[in-house]
Amino acid sequence: MSLPEYIVPEPDGSHMLLVWAQPGAKKNEVVGPHQGRLKIRLNAPAVDNKANKALLEFVAKLLSVRSSRLELVAGHTSRQKKIRIESAEEPVWNSLITGVAE
Repeated sequence: MSLPEYIVPEPDGSHMLLVWAQPGAKKNEVVGPHQGRLKIRLNAPAVDNKANKALLEFVAKLLSVRSSRLELVAGHTSRQKKIRIESAEEPVWNSLITGVAE
């Protein structure tokens, strides 16, 4: 399967996920590609790091990996975020692309 442009494989075997986050939405959901990133709506507000925590938990659930394997490496105070995904096994990308956890 060819990965979309917002999933970037790294030389060390990890992946970078480029995200456009929209906090304060009615529910957590994947919207789709947006300016080279994956747009994700979050029901958490953008205060006290709540949206960032909700984003990592939501992505971990979609990818079927532990949230401890995800790290927000850029964009802590921006809508444009970069998440490092470290997993011994290939994450379930299809769930992320479709926005539905299996």
